[in-house]
Amino acid sequence: MSSHLLSTDSLSRAHVDHLMRVAARMEPIAQRRQVTRVLEGAVLGNLFFEASTRTRVSFNAAFCRLGGSVCDTTGFTFSSMAKGESLYDTSRVMSGYCDAIVMRHPDQGSVAQFAEATHVPVINGGDGPGEHPSQALLDFYTIDKEFTRLGKRLAGAHVLLTGDLKYGRTVHSLIKLLSLYDPMRFTLVSPPGLEMPSRVIDRVESLGHRVEQRESLAGDFSDVDVVYTTRIQRERFTEEMNENFGALSRDFSVDRTFIDDHCSDSTIVMHPLPRDSRPGANDLDVDLNGDPRLAIFRQTDNGIPVRMAIFATLLEVDDLVEKDLRSVRWFVPSRLGVDD
Repeated sequence: MSSHLLSTDSLSRAHVDHLMRVAARMEPIAQRRQVTRVLEGAVLGNLFFEASTRTRVSFNAAFCRLGGSVCDTTGFTFSSMAKGESLYDTSRVMSGYCDAIVMRHPDQGSVAQFAEATHVPVINGGDGPGEHPSQALLDFYTIDKEFTRLGKRLAGAHVLLTGDLKYGRTVHSLIKLLSLYDPMRFTLVSPPGLEMPSRVIDRVESLGHRVEQRESLAGDFSDVDVVYTTRIQRERFTEEMNENFGALSRDFSVDRTFIDDHCSDSTIVMHPLPRDSRPGANDLDVDLNGDPRLAIFRQTDNGIPVRMAIFATLLEVDDLVEKDLRSVRWFVPSRLGVDD
């Protein structure tokens, strides 16, 4: 892996396998059974110029669990960019303050531009409709854990990606990451105009994977191993697209009826969150809450060990963590939530 994590394009299968092994070693710390201080004194700059809850807090928590501290900036209003400061200047200034930087920005390619101005590790926390590599890594980690639990193999798996496949950066990163592994089958279902970019499909097919595009979720998906759905990213639409794009039909809604009638008992349901739970949004339905096939909260929990592994690897302390462990001293509940 390079000194930054900007895209899944920078990751080889060997890099991913290493990160997965490190993440597994981080589990006792992420689950609050042990603590480490290997990043004591290190400072993370969290620069989020686009709305975020899970990603921002997850990166914060991961860095703190390694013993570091965090400086947060959220939104353009409270940054010097509101005064016209360039990405280059912001990068150079922040690298003088911080030992690692996570950045989210609404413009595709902006985080890579930011990283060009510093030798401090920069992690892409999402660049508009571009990529979200750390999300793809935690998604892959989740799939691997769920498959192990169910006795499944990644080779030959059938993955259904549905929702906004054009602007949903998480699916761009995930399908490219999965394509590093043995051939599998991908089915892509999206509303008209929100299809997966052809350059991504061409790349995946060139690596020997089968890709099929469908117009709706009608039909038999009983052999699907993973359903990965994303919300419609209306905030990225142009004014004309918003005017022409009507309410999303039930043809694209993943709910209990779809999972019960069209999928199997071992199908894993995932979503990068947030899901739009408002009436008529037809995103991942809340009627699946409590269903063991719904992995979204296990998925978010997995973000901590994976992001810890990213920091530990980029800052070259991944071999030191286990030498610096001790038991926690505070009360930790045996279960974190009703869906555990």
